[in-house]
Amino acid sequence: MIKILICGAKGKMGAKVKEILNGDASATAVCGVDIAEDLSDKNFPVYADFKSVKENVDVVIDFSSPKSLPFIAEYCAKNAVPAVLCSTGYSEEDIKTANELSEKTAVFRSANMSLGVNVLINAVKAAAKNLYGFDIEIIEKHHNAKKDAPSGTAVMLADAVKSVYPEKTEVYGRHGIVGARKENEIGIHSVRGGTIVGEHQVIFAGKDETLTFSHEAISRGVFAEGAVKAAKFLIGKGAGRYDMNDLLNS
Repeated sequence: MIKILICGAKGKMGAKVKEILNGDASATAVCGVDIAEDLSDKNFPVYADFKSVKENVDVVIDFSSPKSLPFIAEYCAKNAVPAVLCSTGYSEEDIKTANELSEKTAVFRSANMSLGVNVLINAVKAAAKNLYGFDIEIIEKHHNAKKDAPSGTAVMLADAVKSVYPEKTEVYGRHGIVGARKENEIGIHSVRGGTIVGEHQVIFAGKDETLTFSHEAISRGVFAEGAVKAAKFLIGKGAGRYDMNDLLNS
């Protein structure tokens, strides 16, 4: 039985991971870490910090925030525990921390844990190779409580395009007299409202034709399921960086 620690255990995504693990025959949530004021849980220990963790842990799943990363890195490096990093909004310094951790243990990092989104990313990359000269726009929609913009997934989609055309640059929204669209722009637009779980569109607009790729997450469960699959994937893996492509091709 794979023993999992959930960082951000009291949050919506942490609760969803725990819910999925409740019915899993090969993995279980043994404890959590969270900064919430109320950490009470009759059947599941949740700690205010990693130093208080008493359980033996095989892998950490993090759905908290970038602020937790230094503490996750310290705990995982000290105990040789792999980590699945699902938080978005990482700074360059955060990415450096994650990369340094991957030199000591296995680190799986993705801004979107949905298998469908990662298939979408590969499709966008393939389309970009075949649609030279098309204008590319990305639209992402999320619930009104999401704190970072654009979404990590929108950034991943833009990076997929830039892996084909490195000269392209992102333009975040447009306002006022901005002039004609420049050839090397990737337009990125963020919508925030209601309880939208997550929607992404990538538009390839050419002369007299438009191709649109889209993905809609109906439930947070798709991200939790992806994180659990990633946690299982990391068991037995050596130190290094892993992502959804590694999982999809395994």
